[in-house]
Amino acid sequence: MATNMIKNPAKIREVINKCDVCYVGMIDNEGKPYVLPFNFGYEEGSIYLHMAPQGKKIDALSNNPDVCVAFSTDHELFHRHENVACSYGMKYRSVLAHGRVEFVEDFEEKVRIMNVTMQKYTGKDFSYNAPAIKNVTVCRVMVESIEGRLSGYF
Repeated sequence: MATNMIKNPAKIREVINKCDVCYVGMIDNEGKPYVLPFNFGYEEGSIYLHMAPQGKKIDALSNNPDVCVAFSTDHELFHRHENVACSYGMKYRSVLAHGRVEFVEDFEEKVRIMNVTMQKYTGKDFSYNAPAIKNVTVCRVMVESIEGRLSGYF
């Protein structure tokens, strides 16, 4: 089954919005690939992440802000012939984004970004106390390129 490109920004957003997690690929401080799942928020041109204020991912992103973010959804196994292994495949929709991480320091912007993320998962905005916002690291991935692919869907 052929893989097709998704070029329409609305269709790319649709794939991203269906995903519960994204996978962020980065390079650790030893030059090794490092991939982690994240909850996220999304607005055109920006992917939002939040995390603890210390740890390996903070060190890696501080040292090298270049990332690749993968989204994948609508997985469905199919086959053309039940007894022929090579006739099996997987239907899917996916998006791959490349960009650079920027750490967000402004208190109000961190609140706004946290609410973009919470809207995705709960459909609600929240109030946050100052220590909660001060003790979370919020990042914006500035998307430099984004592409979508699908297989088995039209």
